[in-house]
Amino acid sequence: MAVHDPDLTSGAYPAVPIMDAKAEPTLKYPESETFYAEALRELNTLGLPFLLAGTYALSAYTGITRPTKDLDIFCKAGDYTRVLSHFKSLGYSIEIEDDRWLGKVFKGQYFFDVIFASSNGTMPIGDPWFEHARQIEVFGTPVRIVGPTELVWSKCFIQLRHRYDGADVAHTILKAHDQIDWHGLLAYMEVHWEVLLMHLLNFRWIYPSERDKVPRWVMDELLDRLSKQLELPPPQMKVCRGRMFSRVDYEIDVKQWGFADVGGEGEWRNE
Repeated sequence: MAVHDPDLTSGAYPAVPIMDAKAEPTLKYPESETFYAEALRELNTLGLPFLLAGTYALSAYTGITRPTKDLDIFCKAGDYTRVLSHFKSLGYSIEIEDDRWLGKVFKGQYFFDVIFASSNGTMPIGDPWFEHARQIEVFGTPVRIVGPTELVWSKCFIQLRHRYDGADVAHTILKAHDQIDWHGLLAYMEVHWEVLLMHLLNFRWIYPSERDKVPRWVMDELLDRLSKQLELPPPQMKVCRGRMFSRVDYEIDVKQWGFADVGGEGEWRNE
């Protein structure tokens, strides 16, 4: 991979590596390609920094091909309203599904998501995302995609009953481990290091012959944290962080069993 001038209008961000995608998704609705191609060209013309994430990024790094029904466009929180307003001025329908992280742009039944954070608040899109990006071509348009480090981070907390992205995490580590900034990933997951440990143990179990794809120092660091934690008494405040995975699946914990939500007060363990 060589660094080139990507010919993208992206503010002060430096040139990023240009890569050939190992694969690309198939469209669930092939006739939607015209809309998506127009949207990407318009986003480039708009001049605000954005990244293509989701299935397109996964396919590019891993070679996995699977159907997709939309595009995941990542941008900074300060730009998401600008993106929506621009497409509204062009006659597209727009929707703010959740002002904490997600808007949508529609043309008939087709749409793309405008994402600037995660639904649980752990993952704001910031400058490092654009600095660590890669560039591919999608529908004949040069587009920056999320870097492999941020791709893993973006999928670590997607663990709902109807959707689990653990396989995407494992496949990204398998195929792009040498491109992952492991120090950066650990920093992103600092508060929630146990979630990272779970994914890495999962990877080791799935691919016993590929355990060396995760640097030894990462496992040593996480297991040392775990060993120290085991020596400590349990926290007094009853907290259910499962709500960061799924608000619905862990609803009973907060409403009936006395656990605190991600924020707020819960019962005390010794009461």
